[in-house]
Amino acid sequence: MTTHSSGDPTRAVYVISVAAELAGVHPQTLRNYERSGLLDPSRTAGGSRRFSERDLERLRRIQELTSEGLNLEGVRRVLRLEAEVAALRDEVARLAEEYRRALDATHRTYRRDLVPLNQSPMVFRTVGRRSR
Repeated sequence: MTTHSSGDPTRAVYVISVAAELAGVHPQTLRNYERSGLLDPSRTAGGSRRFSERDLERLRRIQELTSEGLNLEGVRRVLRLEAEVAALRDEVARLAEEYRRALDATHRTYRRDLVPLNQSPMVFRTVGRRSR
């Protein structure tokens, strides 16, 4: 990923003509993708579009999918599913970390309660049976 001097990929700095040039598309294509709900660039107080590195990454993904033959509705569905998968992966990672912490805490409580065998000797005797 290429970032500009601020290092923030979400900072909207590119005007539509620059974003279109960087992506290798016509500015009208960006407007069309925005109308279709595939892109959501920031707006200045005056209403001008501003694109971020993250917007450009999304645009590249849209181009990838359309070049594979998907129409814009197909692209929208794929992007929505990819976002859902990413969110679910994040949730699984969060839950795994939560589980690991809970398990570690549980193991720590067990360890405090355990007494080494050499400190608590037990004597076992074999008890013979009495005959009747």
